[in-house]
This record gives sequence, C-alpha cells and structure tokens, in this order.
Amino acid sequence: MTIKLSNTNQRRVIIEELKKLTSHPTADELYEIVKERLPKISLGTVYRNLEQLSAAGLIWKLELSGSQNRFDGNVEKHFHKRCPNCGAVEDIEYHAFAEADRHLTNACQNYAIEGYTLEFRGLCYCCQSS
Repeated sequence: MTIKLSNTNQRRVIIEELKKLTSHPTADELYEIVKERLPKISLGTVYRNLEQLSAAGLIWKLELSGSQNRFDGNVEKHFHKRCPNCGAVEDIEYHAFAEADRHLTNACQNYAIEGYTLEFRGLCYCCQSS
C-alpha cells in the first residue's frame, strides 16, 4: 500500500535537513535543526511528519533496541551499527548483505515479508578510546 502525501513546505524542509545528516537523529534532534529554518514549527509537527514520511517510505524510522527511535534519510537498503555506550548510529555499507538478503527472501517464500531489522551493537571508536 502506497501512501500519498502532499508536499508541504514543512515536509520538504524536514526531508532536506534529514538527508543532509548521517547521524540518524531522533525527532527531538531533528526538530532543533529544522527550527533554524522554520522557527514556528512545533515538535509535534515534526513527530507527525516523520511518522507520515516513514509510513510513505520516503525515510526510514529506525526502531533500534534500547534507544529512542531515530530517522534516516537514506532509504537505500543498508544496515546499521549502534554504540550502546554513547548511542551513536552509523551506516554499514557492505554489499555482501545483498546476497544474504536474496537467500532470506527465498527462505521466507510463504510470507509477504514487509521488512526486517538487523542491528549490530559494539563500542564506537570514541568509546573504545575512553
């Protein structure tokens, strides 16, 4: 099911700012950034738009274990690693996952798979150094 969304100025700014980031911000963090361009926007509006954009497949909502939801403007298939110490979330670009994805899709042929989550946890470089 595809959800059609009107292209409001608020949505456009939210997507533009999210796509500039690789930090996978929370809604609160993104609100602080968007507020620089749209001073009258409310936190509730940012939350609502992020949920709608995620449901429409225009952004990813990352529901990572043990942390607040984060958002990703990169909707290409990729995975994430998360530091449980500081909460940093980063992309993993590893093309061998495409082969695993094909095998998993074949193994689940009796299901209409809507998605899955694969999260790697480990201390980031900064937390290892401290």
